[in-house]
Amino acid sequence: MPLSAPSQKQSVQQRFGANAAHYATASVHRQGPDLEAMLPASELSGDERVLDVGCGAGHTALAFAPRVASVDALDLTEAMLEQTRRGASAAGLENVRTRRGDVESMPYADACFDRVTCRLCAHHFNSPSRALAEIARVLRPGGMLVLVDIVSPETGALDTFLNTVELLRDPSHVRDWRLSEWLTMFHAAGFTGEVLGTWRMRLDFASWVRRIGASTAAIAGLHTVFDQATSEVRSHFEIDEQQGFSLTNALIRGRRTG
Repeated sequence: MPLSAPSQKQSVQQRFGANAAHYATASVHRQGPDLEAMLPASELSGDERVLDVGCGAGHTALAFAPRVASVDALDLTEAMLEQTRRGASAAGLENVRTRRGDVESMPYADACFDRVTCRLCAHHFNSPSRALAEIARVLRPGGMLVLVDIVSPETGALDTFLNTVELLRDPSHVRDWRLSEWLTMFHAAGFTGEVLGTWRMRLDFASWVRRIGASTAAIAGLHTVFDQATSEVRSHFEIDEQQGFSLTNALIRGRRTG
């Protein structure tokens, strides 16, 4: 049974608070072609006020900060915000501000940002439609959302496998959405929506479960699900003998149309 909204948000805070340091050093979060592509996709002139939602350990905020006027980094989890502050201090970045808050009800005025970024966190949004509406609210007319997340295959069996293993690993997971679903939600929230790129992301099983602090029982369950995967699933996700596998990240850009 899915967690209720308050329980799901508490689960996010508990799991990511306990494992924030792992996310500060994880290579799939620190770097990658998706992060590199977000910068040119944002069409920066240098004077933008940027909001990074679900900032995690701050990798996206810190990548943007040298290229813009300011970055506000928002996250539910204080331990993640502390990682962001440490990273900004180490890099000598004085234009990064952190704030604890919920993307579905943000503590910002209307139309106060030029860009909003969101990377590898939207699968934890209890209501992505509500989050997108809030992002549209805080963006100025013509402002831009640049979002990167894991996307689920359009095929039902593959979608089911992916979201099953994600939820087994991390009960705070909500859903890896299909690209078709993201584009529908973008348009409903008043954004144009375009997919600028997709990338395969290779994950090592042991690092993947350790990063989130998965329980022994969850790891055993994951091994069973991987062992029983069909040939179609094994081929699509490129599952190897050590149960390493590949997921797809997508970069979606939307301009506020209202």
